Amino acid sequence: MKALRLNQPGQLEFFHAPEPAAPQAGEALVRVLRTGICGTDLHAFRGKQPFFTYPRILGHELAVEVLALGPGAEGLAPGDLCCVEPFLNCGACPACRRGKTNCCESLKTLGVHIDGAMQERYVLPACKLHRAPGLRPEQLATVEPLCIGSHAVWRAQPEAGDSLLVIGGGPIGLAVVEALRALGIEPLMMEMSPTRLTFAEKQVKLQVVDSRQDVKEQLRAKLGGELPRVIVDCTGNKASMESCFDLIAHGGKVVYVGIHLGELSFYNPNYHAREVTLLSSRNATAADFRRVLDNLASGKSTSDYWLNAGLTPPEEVAAAFPKWLDVEAGSIKPVITWA
Repeated sequence: MKALRLNQPGQLEFFHAPEPAAPQAGEALVRVLRTGICGTDLHAFRGKQPFFTYPRILGHELAVEVLALGPGAEGLAPGDLCCVEPFLNCGACPACRRGKTNCCESLKTLGVHIDGAMQERYVLPACKLHRAPGLRPEQLATVEPLCIGSHAVWRAQPEAGDSLLVIGGGPIGLAVVEALRALGIEPLMMEMSPTRLTFAEKQVKLQVVDSRQDVKEQLRAKLGGELPRVIVDCTGNKASMESCFDLIAHGGKVVYVGIHLGELSFYNPNYHAREVTLLSSRNATAADFRRVLDNLASGKSTSDYWLNAGLTPPEEVAAAFPKWLDVEAGSIKPVITWA
């Protein structure tokens, strides 16, 4: 069967992989229909993804069709279209016992810690499949990143009247926007890429802040002289993440979604005087998947405008990757089509 493997940074190989084994107890054999290209995949291609080893079959933003079920796999039937919760947790550690399956002590993410589903067929734990009748495969391939945004907003717990700033206009920043809009909240979007600023303003209809100019002046002009009460940073950029402590309102919250591969620092008196609440947001939970699927089905959220790069067959992915790395090329969510 067709498959894609990242052998080392910059070297993505199209090859023919062996067929998976029959599903065992609690497992499902699925046909992969679509695979979204994630920032994780791009970082791994660059050699800058933490918790990652080579070679690796990438792929964790998935639309799949159930082909067969092992014993005890309940709630599914062959032919079901599903999205996939790609975070495999142990179920026994303290985090799992408290429902924090997204930060399990021995978490394994498909396509990062273990081989993922950039291949035509794959065996998964059936409990990680979420049925989604009525949604197109392209939509299903965007559910996982939408869940990352949903979890970040759940962590932030914005209150009525809070002003929000989302930093980073890529898919995760846009996922945060969709989660906020489902709650009736319109955030500001900060970016430095001219292409993404224009996209956010013209296509997503957001008020934007250009990080190349005086940010505080822009924020105060748009927020009645105040600073945002909640900032969600989706960049993984050291300078951006550290700047949040100077941009947040007194008594506000900062949520880090992006990961910086290194240390961060801040000026403690500034942090302390503002009594800033600092939160990290990692992955997503089953509750986030249910929430996002409900929002998509009801029309409270959409990801249709992300799909501006078209569908790419697996044979052409290696040649397309360098273009997808270029922010100014304008691709929001490239998707591989397997069937």
